[in-house]
Amino acid sequence: MQIYICIIPLTNALSTTIIFVIMTESLNWESTYAIALALKAAHPKVNLENISLQMIFNWTVALPAFEDDPALANDEILAAIYQEWFEETL
Repeated sequence: MQIYICIIPLTNALSTTIIFVIMTESLNWESTYAIALALKAAHPKVNLENISLQMIFNWTVALPAFEDDPALANDEILAAIYQEWFEETL
């Protein structure tokens, strides 16, 4: 999977940026890092302390690029997605 990230400065004086993530391939349960990036982009203001594995499951299967069988999900995969997402926010 290839992920392209484009960073656009909002103003010259501010260091704030907008990040667009464009995925060129579909997501599946094996792409936990790519799913974490997509969830981070889709839910930028969410408090990770309030996220359940069920929320991660629901948000993942709702991603437009997600094309895997939802029945293949398990707690280990969902926890891995959460871990990747958490590490990206540090």
